[in-house]
Amino acid sequence: MKRKIWEVLLIDDDPGIRNVLAISLEDAGYKVFTAPDGETGIRICEQESPQIVLTDIHMPGINGLDVLQRVKEKEPDTEVIVISGLGEIQLAIRALQLDASDFVMKPVSDEALMIALKRAQERYITRRELRDYTSLIEEKWMQTADELAKTFQLQRMLIESSIDGIVACDRSGTVVIFNKAMEQMLDFRREDVIGRRSLPDFFHPDESRKFSAKLASEEFGGRSRLFLYETALLSTSGSKIPCQVSASVLSEGREEVGLVCFFRDLREIRRLAQQFEDQARMLHQDKMISLGKLAASVVHEINNPIAGVLNYARLMIKVLDRGELAPDRVGKFQGYLSLMESELSRCSKIVSNLLAFSRKSKLEFNEVNLNELISRCITLSEHRLTLQNIRIETRVTPDLPFILGDFNQLQQALINLIFNALDAMPNGGTLNIDCEVDGSRNVVEIRVTDSGCGISEDDLLYIFDPFFTTKIEGKGLGLGLSTVYGIVDRHKGTISVKSQPGKGSTFSIVLPIGAQSPNGSHQ
Repeated sequence: MKRKIWEVLLIDDDPGIRNVLAISLEDAGYKVFTAPDGETGIRICEQESPQIVLTDIHMPGINGLDVLQRVKEKEPDTEVIVISGLGEIQLAIRALQLDASDFVMKPVSDEALMIALKRAQERYITRRELRDYTSLIEEKWMQTADELAKTFQLQRMLIESSIDGIVACDRSGTVVIFNKAMEQMLDFRREDVIGRRSLPDFFHPDESRKFSAKLASEEFGGRSRLFLYETALLSTSGSKIPCQVSASVLSEGREEVGLVCFFRDLREIRRLAQQFEDQARMLHQDKMISLGKLAASVVHEINNPIAGVLNYARLMIKVLDRGELAPDRVGKFQGYLSLMESELSRCSKIVSNLLAFSRKSKLEFNEVNLNELISRCITLSEHRLTLQNIRIETRVTPDLPFILGDFNQLQQALINLIFNALDAMPNGGTLNIDCEVDGSRNVVEIRVTDSGCGISEDDLLYIFDPFFTTKIEGKGLGLGLSTVYGIVDRHKGTISVKSQPGKGSTFSIVLPIGAQSPNGSHQ
């Protein structure tokens, strides 16, 4: 089944992304419909019936996972590709479990998008043909083995081209179809299976009993049907192969005459999940590196005030040891205590900020005071600025509006940009931090500018890619700016950079006022 023109529905609440992707898709020959939110997208899907839906996960109103489920409920053949941000692999994996054909990561590259669309087309064609084929078997189950063999022969290429593994059994439970995808998945030869084995042979006994019980229950799609049930098969070597199965008992009247199963190998999905978990650990490691730099700086920062407090305390002890406190000493003691309180308060503030930064917590969106955020980041970086002979200048609009976000993650992003600037000025310079409101766009913009070495035009194309670094080996993992990009993206913001070699760099973070949390709800 081939279509002259493929129709794609693009759902994304960012008009810039919608326009860019729509142009790219139209240039590739697709007919494109666009929608700014999930509800509008579902209405267009019902009216136009596109073969492929491309949806962002995080949107106002209903999110991408809800769109996926509702589209699949009304038209199971429609292929859905989800767009997810860095660090959202769990949502992407959940989308695949809900029968999304694929996912692409932000920023979306044309190459990755076209590969995902090609796979979606193949799945769409195969799914429609397999559905027609299954209906044929259910409606006209062959009366003789000869007729059955002839029909299977006619459909051989269809079955063999399937991405998913297909197993069909006759009324006695003997395997009569075992396609190429199943051979590759389990490493069994077809000639050793067809007519010689039954479906339970490919399960561990416990898994086989569970499979039969679920098939007989109403839990996964209704009695005598299974839909997206996760289980495990056994390969020739006895190793377990995680898979997702949809199955249907074939009936003629009230008599069961066979069973057809479609298996989807989950090993690649699990591998991707593990890969992104590893990446998450690396991102946390990058935060710990920043924390180590901060901690080393804080040790020096609080050493002097603590030494001063200790000297005042010892002096007061000596005076008290000499006897009763003279009246003229009371005023001096009060001055000493005031200085001690001030210095200890400063130490406490520095340590509290460091502890808050070090916590590993879940993403929680609350009102964020940007003035406090910037002040805290500067406080944590002050000693390193002094050591490197770097002058800091700030131009921050007083009483900035609150934004909705995760304070700890935004602090990590800003600290990373400050450290990036410091690394660019090893021999001293000027660091500017500016923050102002753009009322026309209803956003706030934070700019971090250094007078350092700058970034080459070639490197500017890759600086936000994970593990890309211009630093010498052992001086960085190349995760700092990638981490910043992911954090800003999760806050519905954007980050950009302007730089010239030898003239410094400016990183700009733009965050919306009154943004939404990642699940799409207002805070």
